[in-house]
Amino acid sequence: MRFNFWSLATLLLSSSQRANARSNVTEVLESIVDCATCLLAIVPLQGLALLGDDVFSDGFVAACDAAKLQDPDVCSGTFGLLGPILAHDVRSIDAVSTTAERLCDALFGFCANKTPQPFTVPLQPPSSPPSPPVAPTPRNRPFTVVHISDVHIDRNYTVGSEANCTKNICCRNYPDEAGKPILEHAQPFGNHQCDTPADLADSFLEAVNSFNPEFVIFTDAHVSLKVIPGKPHKSKGVTTDLEDFNAEMLSKITATIYPAFGNHDSNPFDSFPRNTTNPADNVQWVFDTQSAGWEHWLGSAASQQVKHMSGSYAVSAPDRNLMIISVNTQFWYRQNLWLYDSNTFQPDPNGIFAFMADQLQAAEDKGQLVWIMGHIPLGKPDTIEDQSNYYNQILQRYKDTIVGQFFGHSHKDQFEIAYSDYDNRIAANAVGVGIICPALTPTSGNPAFKVYEVDPDTFSIMNMRIIFTNVSDPTFQKKPTWSVYYDVREVYGTLVGLPETSELSPAFWHNLTEVFAANETAFQLFNTHISRGGAVTPCDDTDDCRNNTICDMRSFRSQDNCDLDAGGFTTTLRRRSASVGSLQDASECEGTRIREVLAKIQSNLWARRK
Repeated sequence: MRFNFWSLATLLLSSSQRANARSNVTEVLESIVDCATCLLAIVPLQGLALLGDDVFSDGFVAACDAAKLQDPDVCSGTFGLLGPILAHDVRSIDAVSTTAERLCDALFGFCANKTPQPFTVPLQPPSSPPSPPVAPTPRNRPFTVVHISDVHIDRNYTVGSEANCTKNICCRNYPDEAGKPILEHAQPFGNHQCDTPADLADSFLEAVNSFNPEFVIFTDAHVSLKVIPGKPHKSKGVTTDLEDFNAEMLSKITATIYPAFGNHDSNPFDSFPRNTTNPADNVQWVFDTQSAGWEHWLGSAASQQVKHMSGSYAVSAPDRNLMIISVNTQFWYRQNLWLYDSNTFQPDPNGIFAFMADQLQAAEDKGQLVWIMGHIPLGKPDTIEDQSNYYNQILQRYKDTIVGQFFGHSHKDQFEIAYSDYDNRIAANAVGVGIICPALTPTSGNPAFKVYEVDPDTFSIMNMRIIFTNVSDPTFQKKPTWSVYYDVREVYGTLVGLPETSELSPAFWHNLTEVFAANETAFQLFNTHISRGGAVTPCDDTDDCRNNTICDMRSFRSQDNCDLDAGGFTTTLRRRSASVGSLQDASECEGTRIREVLAKIQSNLWARRK
């Protein structure tokens, strides 16, 4: 019988049928096969949401349980936390609207649209053309900065527990697994299927401090992947995790640390409501926690900005003509479901762009140079095209002031180049580069961080070393050894003929992509470096993988990347290729994975129909 959306909507809206409403989510999910059916499905979901958050959430939990694709605690944890947000969304929007299309894209990959909605960021024109900084000849001695990201510390990591489990994170004692034989024992310093044990984090921080950096930039993601059941808007567990790692960094690293917010720094993960949302649903507790926790490094003024600017702040590095602007990129994150609760287009959620523009103008007026840091790179497929475009407008205006941009989130050793003309991506048009730091968590390869040698006059990167520890080393479980994995100037500089005194400029990174396009051996070296040799995924000319990966390197705007989403019943976004460089999870940084769970449920439903 043909599925009838309006009949189902009537059924769900009938109070006499509330007891049966939960089972109808399965029929709704089964109906979604493309953009049009996804938009139609919002109608019955609105009816279900009108029956209350609990009924709405329970319906999704029941569908997840019936599909038998996740353990019950994962289903209840995911939809128990995200269900109320999703119910709030569908109650707040029209089924036929741009917001509904964006929600269908975020949840199912349908209705994807890489064309940003038109908006011009208000920016002051330059009073006089700024001159790019010029280093003296010879250059002054560089100073050292360490970049860390995506630590994902699991405070419940248990040595001897199951490392090969059916949960979304292993190496924990789960009540429903008590008494079962252990297939693979969790080791003291970690496992590729598990987030970071505290002992590995301690070793990591000691290694960071051993480089005696002038300061450390931390592009975040503190908390382990485990879905945390409980109240959706505040979690003692998340607060404790944030406070504990702040204390550990303070005790083990002697340098100043400049942190940013990550998508794991809320409960549920990825969820940062806009200021226009019901005040009862805010995450001010996160900003209050980190405002207090970071004040030791940032000082009073910047820590107050953290509290009142949704986690963003600007601070001048002591004794340097450098301003560091840390932005909360979660308000541009496709998997932040709070962004889909209004038909009114909101180009600058919580005023992050306005804050950036004000700080950049102040820096330009004072002749300061600027580093920008955040968690999610602007060219990734899980950055909304609108906000990525608006960020680029700011970058183009202040390209002579912004001399460094640093991110994490992907867990990979990567970079993304910005151009003044994306229709002509050549070295002469390269105006910026986003440097992406790999992760501490072993889930994405070998744990690693980056060490930069920085010119003290231009604040450009002169060299970069990737420091790692090899999980496969026989001595790793006794004591991790941290060493140089590779030196960018030695390895990549040689490939492009980089002069000894030249910085790692945007043009250098573009020229490197030209080498990758022409030299298969060089590209495969990069493909190995992505995971620090720990989780190498083949990437060749199959499905145009290599070309698309290089395209992504040349895309610091998400509208320009080659990650084309077809939607459908897959556990990851269906892309043109299947390389580690171009195949992206619905949320690269392993957030709540609601889209992955929904895709699995749909796939199971369709398999049962055949």
